[in-house]
Amino acid sequence: MSTRRPPVKPADPRVHRLEVLRSERVSPSFQRVTVVGDDLHEFGDMGFDQWFRLFLPLPGSDSLRLPRATTSLWYAQYLAIPEAERPHCANYTVREFRPAGSAGAGLGAGAAGAVGFSRAELDIDFVLHRGESGELEGGAAIWACAARPGDALGLLDQGVLFNAPDDATEIHLVADETGLPGTEGIVRSLHRASMGSVIQEVPTRGDVRPLDAPDGVEVTWVVRDELDARELHARELGGRAAGGRAVDGGDGAALGGAGGAAPGEGALAALLSRSAADPRAYAYVVGESALATGGRRHLHAAGLPKNRITFSGYWKR
Repeated sequence: MSTRRPPVKPADPRVHRLEVLRSERVSPSFQRVTVVGDDLHEFGDMGFDQWFRLFLPLPGSDSLRLPRATTSLWYAQYLAIPEAERPHCANYTVREFRPAGSAGAGLGAGAAGAVGFSRAELDIDFVLHRGESGELEGGAAIWACAARPGDALGLLDQGVLFNAPDDATEIHLVADETGLPGTEGIVRSLHRASMGSVIQEVPTRGDVRPLDAPDGVEVTWVVRDELDARELHARELGGRAAGGRAVDGGDGAALGGAGGAAPGEGALAALLSRSAADPRAYAYVVGESALATGGRRHLHAAGLPKNRITFSGYWKR
């Protein structure tokens, strides 16, 4: 018997050839690229944390070759593309999908007001990782920051990872910044009577954004550059409670200002402070690998069955 909730696959996955409509910095650590395409209106919007394979042309390339298959054969077709022409491929989550004709309430600051769209639009948020000297790292983030209207890209729909049982009494979400688009989609898609919690870590206070969570879902923001790594480690090793609703420097639960916390450590510390779990709940833990695996281990030890935990290490530090 599987010990993990299975992902939900799209009924009719498609390979979409798209182009950039706009690209804008929406907070210190996030660049948002809005894309359109001739067949994007056929995108099967599933809500929650719907994810996809993103294909980006290589720097200097004047063409974009995409696989045609939507089954597992896509990867063999991808590898068959000559290396000099093979696009960069990465996994990303839908931040928001707006069908043609919908209102523009989700638009960024650089767009016009709340008007109807003649074409469907899809937002993709890219986390801006930086090296020790401040330089931008990662091919996708570099592409996103340099993207201009008309730039080509491709997308292969992969479905939804979040899969709560129908009888779940509570929903608990834990994520670092790479999981924030999924967190936004999940809380927006939840039944308004849902109960539970969100622990969402972001690099800086400027990355905190409104979440359309049900009233019964408590949201805790963990702001990493306000954490003290030494204190986090002491709390984890000593098994002490993180304390308070917010694990940051400004809500009566100050952890000091020395900084240096690694991605995912603050969210994991906030989760570890919760010693019991309703065995009928459902949990979703994503982000840096240590956060995902450590969160799953803690939740199971606290009483949540393994088949009620979805976890995924998006990356490894």
